[in-house]
Amino acid sequence: MKKLLFGLLMMFMTVAPIAAQTAQQSAVAETKKPATTEIDCGCEDKRLSDVLGVVNGVKITKQDLSPETRTRVEQLQREVIDARQRELDLQIDSLLLEAEAKKRQVSPSQVIKDEVIAKVQAPTETEAQAFYDKNKTEIKAEFKDAKADIIRYLTFQRQQELARKLAGRLRANTQVKVLAKPSAPPVSEADRARVLAVVNGKQITMNDIENSLRPLIFNVQEQVYSLRKQDLDLKINDTLLSQEAQKRQMTTRALLEQEVTAKVPRVTEAQAQEFYTQNKDRISGEFAQTKEQIVQYIQENKEQEATRAFAEQLRRASTVQINLVAPESPVFEIATDDQPSKGNASASVTIVEFTDFQCPSCAQQHPVIERIVNEFGNQVRFVVRDFPLSQHAEARKAAEAAEAAREQGKYWEYVAVLFRNQSALEVDKLRQYASELGLDRARFDASLDSGKFAEKVQRDVLDGQKLGVNGTPTFYVNGKRVSDRSYEGLKATIEAALKATDKKS
Repeated sequence: MKKLLFGLLMMFMTVAPIAAQTAQQSAVAETKKPATTEIDCGCEDKRLSDVLGVVNGVKITKQDLSPETRTRVEQLQREVIDARQRELDLQIDSLLLEAEAKKRQVSPSQVIKDEVIAKVQAPTETEAQAFYDKNKTEIKAEFKDAKADIIRYLTFQRQQELARKLAGRLRANTQVKVLAKPSAPPVSEADRARVLAVVNGKQITMNDIENSLRPLIFNVQEQVYSLRKQDLDLKINDTLLSQEAQKRQMTTRALLEQEVTAKVPRVTEAQAQEFYTQNKDRISGEFAQTKEQIVQYIQENKEQEATRAFAEQLRRASTVQINLVAPESPVFEIATDDQPSKGNASASVTIVEFTDFQCPSCAQQHPVIERIVNEFGNQVRFVVRDFPLSQHAEARKAAEAAEAAREQGKYWEYVAVLFRNQSALEVDKLRQYASELGLDRARFDASLDSGKFAEKVQRDVLDGQKLGVNGTPTFYVNGKRVSDRSYEGLKATIEAALKATDKKS
């Protein structure tokens, strides 16, 4: 079931960094509260043992993790519970929006443009200043630097309000019957088939809700795993250090002094000067003023590295069992029709990348994926989907320009130019690159200026949002999201997928 109303709105809206910053600070404040009992979100791996690890016979349980970690895990899991409760309304609104679009004989995105985007009153500088004055302790930036973000945030709020009013009008004029609210995860197949609402004769089941939440649940599972793994590693190291200190009949502090602090050479002025020279663009002040802080920073980093090395040495000499297992991505359905692709169209393995042409990480990943595709040859098919991030002002138009180049058979050549020139993606530059590649400029300019491929890029963004994509580059191999996007990680994932397809055939 498509969450069109939510997705289409998010396609046009940008949640300002200010709002995200405030939310992050609230989350930090929340972590100070004591952890409470575990909740059933339907996102916890039932196979997960309460004992996360064993170090030389000493058990480390979920309850042994820090209160901060346990509270943050609960917060993440509650996000799933809250989303499950909201999802029914989102799906009802999506069906209503589709019906309204059909009645008007336009696309759902056009309804959003007509009823929400076009009717938003732009925030004034005075309103932005008032918001800044009220929230400046959380914003922590000068008004001139924050103004654009504030205006985007206020615009987002107004769009949300108009969207709520639109949804209310559509509901008032349509037969909507809500039978139950999805508060808990389904416990059986019969429970998944339970009808929660009926909109114009169309049923929304618990299965529709859970299928729509799969990307969010997987995102939460990955974050929870990362939090627990990081804390578990610290607990293992602490346990090993404590055991070694007892063996040597000394305190842990004395052990670290002996094995780490005493063995790490002191940072010299020459090393500090070299660090300053390499990083002076990011350092405020002259070397003489910052030398002591630089020396302390480098020394602490060296000692932390030495501590990790000592902990690894203790691990190798110990019996350490880790029961915590990384979550496995579900298989997501990802449309690949009418998308830029290379490789074997009938290959058993399909790699999909959601990319942003203004994203530095995407540019760094470009040669990696080129190498992968060349090495695997006809065994794989590589497909690109656009996902321009809101913080990259030129990314969306660059994606449209790439499609205009694809229209003339020069997509991959044009993409290579975009990645080499990420700091120069203004429209006049996009046209210049088309000329450099020998494209028909009149045709290219007409496609770019008319927004011919804007809807196509928007479709990619919508699909990415439904899949839970929240950053770029994001890769999927045969529908499974890839966590390790290094060359080695991608290669291993593709090889595993090839083996799995061989077994099925």
